[in-house]
This record gives sequence, structure tokens and C-alpha cells, in this order.
Amino acid sequence: MLNRIERILVASNRWLLIVLLLAMACIVFANVVLRYTTGDSIVWAEEVARHLMTWVTFLGAGLVLRFGGHVAIDNLHSAVSTPMARVLRTVVAVGIGIFALVMTYSSAMYVWATRFQTTAATDIAISWIYAAMPVGFFLVFIHLLFIVRGYVNDGSYQQSAEMDADAAASL
Repeated sequence: MLNRIERILVASNRWLLIVLLLAMACIVFANVVLRYTTGDSIVWAEEVARHLMTWVTFLGAGLVLRFGGHVAIDNLHSAVSTPMARVLRTVVAVGIGIFALVMTYSSAMYVWATRFQTTAATDIAISWIYAAMPVGFFLVFIHLLFIVRGYVNDGSYQQSAEMDADAAASL
């Protein structure tokens, strides 16, 4: 049951990112084409693309954590004995978990504080854009829960045929 929930979460997270990136690319492309062909641009395009980028960033952070794509310095883990490396990885995992939960709460308070502010071009509540923060940090925590056992025990991350974390981190 838990594996099924995890697969659904990962697939939903990926597809949502794909849809948001596609929408952002289409909006930016259409705006550039219109600007150079007609001399006019879409008034709301830049603002909406920026807000979509915010959502993509926060929704993607959990997936990147799952596959080990975030910047990490692991020299100390490989230099110490296996039991000490497990202790270090436990401290790192607990620190990330606490950070994600604190940021989920803090950013939710920030979203609440900005609920009456609106964007300039689209006139939607800024809180809808800033809601990406608590959602993203909570997803980081959930993804961490799914990978923490493998990470603490042997420093491994989830493997994916679509993503090579080492190659992505070296860019």
C-alpha cells in the first residue's frame, strides 16, 4: 500500500512539473513571437511565467532530494567508519526534516499574511503564488520520509532511468 502511494506521489509530482514547465515554455514562446512579429507583447505573460517558475522550483525540490540531485558535500561520510557515517547521515536527515517542517509552517504564515495582496498584471492574490512554498517544503519532507532509510543505512538515493543525479549535479 505504501509503495503504491509513493508511486502515485512521484508520478503526480512529475506530471505536474511537466505540465507547469510546458505551460511556462508556451507562454514565453508565444510572448516572444508576438513581440517580434507585431511589436506588442502579452501583458501578463512575464508575470505568469515567473509565478510558474516559482511553483516549478518548489514542487521540484522534493523530487530532486529523492534522487540525490541537490548539492551535497559527502567527503566526511566516506572518510569515517560505517557506523559513524550512519550517525552523520541521520543527523543530516533529521536536520533536513526539521528544516522542511519549520519552513512549511513559516511559509504558511507568510502565505496567510499576503492573502490580501494582488499581482499587478493578473490581479490574483499573491498568496496563491506564495502557496508554492509550504506545499514544496511539505513535499520535501514527504519525499525525505520515503528515502530516509536507504540514505541513512548506505547513503543511497532512489534510482531513476530518467535522471542521473551525478550528471545533473555536475552541470
